[in-house]
Amino acid sequence: MQQIRILQDRVRPFLQRHSWVFSGAVAGYSNPDSVGVVEVIDEEDQVIGYGFSDPESQIVCRIFHFGAKPEKGFNLAYWKWKFESAMALRKSLVMSDQTDTYRLLHAEGDEFPGLIVDVYGGKTAIVHTLIDATGQWIETWVKVLQGLGFESVYHKHGHDKNGKWVLGNPGSEIVATEHGMKFFVDVEKGQKTGFFIDQRENRAMMGQFCKGKKVLNAFAFTGGFSVYALANGAKEVVSLDISKDACEMADRNALLNNPKETRHSSVAADCFEYLKEMSADFDVIILDPPAFAKNKTAVDKAARGYKEINMTAMKKIAKGGILATFSCSQHVDTNLFRKIVFGAAVDSGRQVRVIGHFHQPADHPTSIFHPEGEYLKGLLLVVD
Repeated sequence: MQQIRILQDRVRPFLQRHSWVFSGAVAGYSNPDSVGVVEVIDEEDQVIGYGFSDPESQIVCRIFHFGAKPEKGFNLAYWKWKFESAMALRKSLVMSDQTDTYRLLHAEGDEFPGLIVDVYGGKTAIVHTLIDATGQWIETWVKVLQGLGFESVYHKHGHDKNGKWVLGNPGSEIVATEHGMKFFVDVEKGQKTGFFIDQRENRAMMGQFCKGKKVLNAFAFTGGFSVYALANGAKEVVSLDISKDACEMADRNALLNNPKETRHSSVAADCFEYLKEMSADFDVIILDPPAFAKNKTAVDKAARGYKEINMTAMKKIAKGGILATFSCSQHVDTNLFRKIVFGAAVDSGRQVRVIGHFHQPADHPTSIFHPEGEYLKGLLLVVD
């Protein structure tokens, strides 16, 4: 097995179970071009653990197993145990007759770096291999998932927008259920794995504030927040997204949950421009933009974007309105996001109070040893 040797003065984080090995921590490689499972050792030849190597990345290795190698190595039984452990957690915390859509594997949060598995409709799994080393194991992942009872598996790799069915094929469009709400999910053409599962509990929470209100769901994608607002008695809901296809899906999702729905409309427009020009009579505004900062170099530009949309929304929302604002940018941490929203509040000239916080749900766990995995954050505000 190939090896990666860690500098002795850089070993401590890995002894504390942090999974990312950056190139600057490496003393040497047995084969610097190796892609696959590697043994991670220190300069005294003591085994730290085993990881997936990624030589073309600054994160040259992602450790999935700490300590000595299992007696029988990393065989099918080992990977099956990891999947079953993740499934057991979801069964205890998320899965029910009202929710058949969840994240089964959340990379570092499940000690499975480089791999994400989302489940839609209970029987379809979307496997997203983030690096080549986990992509090499796709046949194993499919075999394990099939053993767990999944009938269809769709595989996406890296940043490639195109994927393929590697087991079964229920069609690209699946009906997913969460908290009894239903959504069409296009796993082939949709963003990420087809739907933003990580907002499930936040959607349910926001729905409680929408009864009798006029609601704007900005960056709506396929209308997740909109469906919950309608179900909770909103007076009117507007789904706003730059994508016409997303808006059409939002319309369909509203009708999927209520075939006679007349309170919902969608607008395909640039959210920044729409917020500036819209009427100032929305009682509830939801801002759930895509990740503005996909790397550290983009943080300053992202901060300006977050500040602009929040300031504009604060200026336009009705008095006493509820504003839910989110960031899913890993590189914009909770403290920085709060400072950005503070700056927006100051410049808006409105009185703004925090009445709640949003986080990623239980099926998107964050390892306490890997705080970088905490990416989704949000503030619930009242604007007077």
